[in-house]
Amino acid sequence: MRAHHQAFFASLFFSRLADQILLFLVPLVVFQTTQKATWSGIAFFIEAFPRYIVFPVCGALCDRMPPVNVLRASQRFRAIACVAGIAGFGVAGGIGWLIALSAVCGALTSQGLVAREVLLPQVFTSERFEKVLSYAQIADQVGVVLGPMLAGLLLGRWRWEIVVGVAALLFFAADGATLLWQRVSRFEWKMTESAPVEWFAPAKTALSHVVSLPGLGRLVALAAAENLVIGVTLATSAAMVTGLHRRPDAFYAFVQTAGAVATIVILLLIARVRIPRKTLGVVSFLAILAGGLLAGSSPSVWGYVAGFLLIVGFDKMFSIYIRSVRQAIIPAKDYGKTLGVVIMLNNLTQPLAGLLVGLFSGNGRISAVVVAISLGMGVLGAAAVLAGTLNERRRAASRVNPLRDRSPNSAE
Repeated sequence: MRAHHQAFFASLFFSRLADQILLFLVPLVVFQTTQKATWSGIAFFIEAFPRYIVFPVCGALCDRMPPVNVLRASQRFRAIACVAGIAGFGVAGGIGWLIALSAVCGALTSQGLVAREVLLPQVFTSERFEKVLSYAQIADQVGVVLGPMLAGLLLGRWRWEIVVGVAALLFFAADGATLLWQRVSRFEWKMTESAPVEWFAPAKTALSHVVSLPGLGRLVALAAAENLVIGVTLATSAAMVTGLHRRPDAFYAFVQTAGAVATIVILLLIARVRIPRKTLGVVSFLAILAGGLLAGSSPSVWGYVAGFLLIVGFDKMFSIYIRSVRQAIIPAKDYGKTLGVVIMLNNLTQPLAGLLVGLFSGNGRISAVVVAISLGMGVLGAAAVLAGTLNERRRAASRVNPLRDRSPNSAE
């Protein structure tokens, strides 16, 4: 990697560090205030849903204007949202301001995520894409490692609104690093096509790709299944550690940090060792499934920790599999618009998992909800693989017998 790319990764690090602080604060502060896992799940739904519903708009924006501009806007407006949330709390009070500013920052985080994803293939043209993704994920995960530690340390000294102020400063630092990278690298974005006139046209194109491009629909279904377990883990981790297993906040921060460290170790392995894409997908999916079942069924806190490490550690491996395969499938001229819709479809199951926790985890049923959602991931994943195999066989048969495409019952 060239020296001027360090500022690019520094921007990713600062942005993720601030975002992780907010993700750490919401479930913990809500659970400490209400002492109910159901409210943690509902808060997670409110926080997470905007993150994913805006992805199609973010993808369309990246096809209409330089993604660098989209990225910088997301960082600046997240900082402003944090300041506005603190001001609102100072005037009216209540933890609703924390949830609201996290929801706004979540939507803007999605904007930055899509912009970076679109930028990567042009910024690192001479590198193997899996290697680029691994280094990007490492920068991301260093922020995830330090986020809980920093948030826990600051929350032990100050109120949550002061910690949010630190997050605002980090978002401003991320924007400064992006500006530095722009000036040093002199990077110029190459537009692949003129902007479409209709706002709904990009979504139509993206949905048609999901349906018609071989393998893309299966990837969406697998990612949606995996994100069920990711969502229930994020929504319940504070309640499971500090509530069900009765461990202090410091132990909760330790668990979060340990998961991020495990992820970095796995990402370093992927960056240094060439692993077949299919192996990445199979191993990570099965590890996350096993982790969900273990975290939900274990009566011991250490059993939960082991399951949690499997889930968050192999989540990024699965992400690299998904991102590298879809980058090879989606046409470059439609990459931004299709990516936005695909990421939304992939991740809508995360807030859905939080909503299920809010509806069904009362009266001590939180462990049963985690196990049930993990089993749901396994069923959906198996169905996606089976459907993908049948579609591949049908396409192969159609190539052998072209007249089959003209059958009135043909799906083509």
